[in-house]
Amino acid sequence: MREDFESVRESAGIKEYRLTKNDLTVLFMEDHSAPVVTLMVTYRVGSRNEAVGHTGSTHLLEHLMFKGSTNYNKDNGNTIWKVLQDVGSVLNATTWFDRTNYFELLPSEHLEKAIAIEADRMRNAFLRDEDRQPEMTVVRNEFERGENEPFEVLDKHVWATAYQAHPYHHATIGWRSDIENVSTERLRQFYDTFYWPNNATVSIIGGVEEETALDLVMKHFGSIGKSPHQIPEMYTTEPIQEGQRRVVLRRTGEVPIVGVAHKSPHGRHDDTYPLQVLSSILKSGKNSRFYKSIIDKGLASDVSVWAHALHDDGLFITYAFLTPGTATDLVEKTIWEEYDRIKEEGVTKQEVERAKAKIRAETAFSRDGSYSIASHLNEAIALGDWTFYTTYLERVEEVKTEDVQRVSRAYLGEDTSTVGHFIPTHTDAGEG
Repeated sequence: MREDFESVRESAGIKEYRLTKNDLTVLFMEDHSAPVVTLMVTYRVGSRNEAVGHTGSTHLLEHLMFKGSTNYNKDNGNTIWKVLQDVGSVLNATTWFDRTNYFELLPSEHLEKAIAIEADRMRNAFLRDEDRQPEMTVVRNEFERGENEPFEVLDKHVWATAYQAHPYHHATIGWRSDIENVSTERLRQFYDTFYWPNNATVSIIGGVEEETALDLVMKHFGSIGKSPHQIPEMYTTEPIQEGQRRVVLRRTGEVPIVGVAHKSPHGRHDDTYPLQVLSSILKSGKNSRFYKSIIDKGLASDVSVWAHALHDDGLFITYAFLTPGTATDLVEKTIWEEYDRIKEEGVTKQEVERAKAKIRAETAFSRDGSYSIASHLNEAIALGDWTFYTTYLERVEEVKTEDVQRVSRAYLGEDTSTVGHFIPTHTDAGEG
């Protein structure tokens, strides 16, 4: 192993290295099944690191960091998009609560182009006011599109109601007034605070030799110093909830929606795995609990259950998309009855085994291609441990029927719930 890198650990064929000069984390997996490679840079910064006045900064920076950097810009005739699309690359970026990621999927022989671009914009992005103004308009339009989607609006209000102190209260896209008014200087301060090698992970997955990949990382990222300051820790915790919270939205829409949310533990907690199994038991397939009790009875066209595994406490949320004319109170009552049944009677071994089989299939699919692997690693990095991805199935297989009942009793209480109803104003649907 070359002296520029320290070998840290290996799991399921993925190797972790630390670039000793600047503490950049590198994840590498060699796979020559196709002549392509995925490069993904994950910054451990998201809306979790924002506050009132600059909510949405991570997302706005995501847009601005495509507008040019010292070596890749319009004046030089080699914009990021042109250089990468000219070699057949698929590229983009995404932002969420705990992370931002920039990625390229491209032919293996052009990996250096992507690495050079990501290294350059890590510290040399222009972030100019003349770029912020038009990009602010683009982001605001994105915000407004979301405001026209009843489910997105309800989900945003459920999170904002469930979390009052913790910054998961803020949607990743931010609040409109912050999007419109945050200054370029404030965005630059945010960039200079978080966008450093020691707050990032470079994942390289695909058809490239390990030595070649590490040489390219060293060549382009090795000259960047680590941050001259400590990366700020987000230390705000959510106070204990001591009673049910409710939010009702009445506005134009097609069908009523009911959401029932409960705070769940951080993603690295042991209870994450039985909650994932519980989620599958409730929602997956025609044998699932909610299919039988809600969809089969014509009360809803779809029921989704998310067990969000995040860096901090997440939400376990059930959303039911009702059939026209169905009362939201009726469906909420049905959701609670199913929760109570599981708390009192538990689940069957057959249900747990069926859920595990479903999760096994989903996990196998998540390893189909270099981009899929890098993308799942990205989420695991965000919650605080990339091996969450490689050990996930093993931990799920350990879940027993009594674990599912235990976590339902521990987390699905009425006093710790947040309930949301979306009631279309142009239908006869109501709460009664």
